[in-house]
Amino acid sequence: MNTQVPELEPSGWYTTEEVAAALKVDPSSLRRWRTARPPQGPAFVAFSERVIRYSGADVLAFIASKRVDPRAA
Repeated sequence: MNTQVPELEPSGWYTTEEVAAALKVDPSSLRRWRTARPPQGPAFVAFSERVIRYSGADVLAFIASKRVDPRAA
């Protein structure tokens, strides 16, 4: 298994495994988020049932949307 964490580029496209490594979660978490109703997690593109890709910009936006600033609370 590749243990390197990819540097997410906004213009890049990433696999479930690459995004999971970047978020430091198990790939099964991303799969579960995708199949939840309503879907959770970062936006994704399903080219087929087995080919899923994530835009780097969407993953970065998802991370930013989850950010909690205690000073603003």
